[in-house]
Amino acid sequence: MADYHVPVMLQECIEGLAIKPEGIYVDVTFGGGGHSIEILKHLSAAGRLLSFDQDDDAKENASNIENRSFTFIQANFRHLRRYLKLYGVGKVDGILADLGVSSHQIDEVSRGFSIRGDADLDMRMDRGVDITAQDVVNDYSEKDLHRILGIYGEVKNAKTLAGAIVSERFAKPFRSTFDLIDLLKKYAPRGRENKYYAQVFQALRIEVNDEMGALEDFLNQASEMLNTGGKLVVMSYHSLEDRMVKNFINKGKIFGDVEKDFFGNEIKPLKAINRKLIQPNQQELKANSRSRSAKLRIAERI
Repeated sequence: MADYHVPVMLQECIEGLAIKPEGIYVDVTFGGGGHSIEILKHLSAAGRLLSFDQDDDAKENASNIENRSFTFIQANFRHLRRYLKLYGVGKVDGILADLGVSSHQIDEVSRGFSIRGDADLDMRMDRGVDITAQDVVNDYSEKDLHRILGIYGEVKNAKTLAGAIVSERFAKPFRSTFDLIDLLKKYAPRGRENKYYAQVFQALRIEVNDEMGALEDFLNQASEMLNTGGKLVVMSYHSLEDRMVKNFINKGKIFGDVEKDFFGNEIKPLKAINRKLIQPNQQELKANSRSRSAKLRIAERI
């Protein structure tokens, strides 16, 4: 599991959870298990940890943990409330979410997440779902491609690239990651090619896995499932995710203004613990370059 994914800001996440030995905690992004294993070290036999992940490889990693306090749930975290109730859990004392793609998924070329090797354009975190990145680039309208590339990938020339993808696929459908990269080479800024490819791949991955929809569902349920004083610890890796998390913590909703009750009091289930973003220190950045874009926010249920 150590080779699967290096947990980012591990100590900061654990401190943010403020773990009570007999408490109930949830890690909604198990991955390689780094955060979960550390949480378990702080729990007594009466404590409990439930960890979610939809990925088959994560499930295999979880099978190596022999601890009576630990339960692995193979499901998307957007189904948090449903599965917690299924496992007899009403309220919890802390929830951790690390929204980044694991190093393993990036490095496993066959998954189609990586720009460094040729593979089917897949990008599914849950290989049981129907839609793949291949479907997106070959079947989506130019308008939808423009939207996805611009919003999810923050691609500067998103409109031009969307048109180019549609034109290219008439002659030859995109099947592999290198098929797509061959086209991207014509539109990438000189000297920043890899960043450009990564932005496009990020946009496709977010769409394939409905990551923004899943995050919205998760946040709405997370505040409901927390005990008063319970902690929500969320680590994001791009501005769109972080904005959603920040808005939810500060306003009680992802879009729009704070709602108020009949007396004009703001209705917000959470309060921010850290007003200033927590980011990796220089030592961690040096040891794990993939942590450079991580942004950590911590909130408490009120």
